[in-house]
Amino acid sequence: MELYGLIGKTLSHSLSKNYFEDKFAKLGLSNCAYELFPLETIEEITNLLATHPNLKGLNVTIPYKESVIPFLDELDESAKAIGAVNCIKITEQNGKKHLKGFNTDAFGFQQSIKPFLEPQHEKALILGTGGAAKAIEYVLNKIGVPTWNVSRTKKEGIAQQFTYEELNAAILPHFKLIVNCTPVGMSPNENDCPALPYEAIESDFLMYDLVYNPELTLFLKKGKEKGAVCINGLSMLYHQADEAWRIWRD
Repeated sequence: MELYGLIGKTLSHSLSKNYFEDKFAKLGLSNCAYELFPLETIEEITNLLATHPNLKGLNVTIPYKESVIPFLDELDESAKAIGAVNCIKITEQNGKKHLKGFNTDAFGFQQSIKPFLEPQHEKALILGTGGAAKAIEYVLNKIGVPTWNVSRTKKEGIAQQFTYEELNAAILPHFKLIVNCTPVGMSPNENDCPALPYEAIESDFLMYDLVYNPELTLFLKKGKEKGAVCINGLSMLYHQADEAWRIWRD
């Protein structure tokens, strides 16, 4: 049996298991299984690998996309450039497990946002500074969209950033693309949303939430009320999952 799975801290919200089980059924792959592996600390990955010798691939979610890197043997070029990993391919090399890290978040985000980008989306606010935010920043910069990160406090090493307190109704209209890369608003905390001056949002905004459970977060609801184009992370999930599957089977 070939085993694949997802590691993270809280995984009850994830659709990955259902998605891959459906994929295996459609492809007639009765020898493949996908499991959720919640880890209290990233160090537990060592025991996970030891107790599941048939593991062939892992997806990685919050909060381990950066902290997993020291446990890997190799990074592909995009994961190295981004500084975050959400996909691990596990192979045998010289009788030992070899773990190579990839970033399929970047691929998934680029594929899912491409049809919605308009000329006015020339600058972006990225809410958050974690592993997912790094992948989104990488994609937007690559396609020529400058980005500013937003977090509760200023972070070292980030050139263009705001705190939530600094954002106001005069600043927001200069950023017609806003991407939420935080878990704020994820089920079961559906009444939460990032602290933005939502009154300044206009109909030419594009608001993207990496959260897909619930389907319409409060962040997106507030954007929709202003006529903004609103996208959740479900399409990104599917694209990145398909890319992970390609990597694992390549």
